[in-house]
Amino acid sequence: MIEAHPYEEVAYDLYPLDNAFDMVGSGMIGSFKTPLSPKEFLAMLEEKFNTGIIRHSYFSGEKIENVAVSGGSGSFLLDKAIEAKADAFVTADVKYHQFFDAQNKILLADIGHYESEQFTKDLIYEMVSKKIINFALQISEINTNPVQYFRTK
Repeated sequence: MIEAHPYEEVAYDLYPLDNAFDMVGSGMIGSFKTPLSPKEFLAMLEEKFNTGIIRHSYFSGEKIENVAVSGGSGSFLLDKAIEAKADAFVTADVKYHQFFDAQNKILLADIGHYESEQFTKDLIYEMVSKKIINFALQISEINTNPVQYFRTK
């Protein structure tokens, strides 16, 4: 800034970007009251998120009880999900070799980028409408997912 404006005093402030509230992050973890089999869990994901397909790792466990989630491209949190003792991790944009990292530790489910974020607009709508009651809001019904799925069945 100073090099770009050598003729005047540059006004600026520096603010640290420390996260003082450690309960906020890129993902979350929750538990089912009644554990599901891996097949039941994947079928539930397919139904709830209306996915065209679910890519997933092999899972040798018998039940899915604790589930970590991160919308969008959250595969960078795989180690954190394993560390948190999650039985499954739901995210998107998982790379080929990351499925090997999950083997026998966690069920890694890639449900698709758009599919994992599709309900975010509803959550934002709900938060904003509660905080700003006299603000006109409208949710777009346009599907912007550029990914299409082909099935022979």
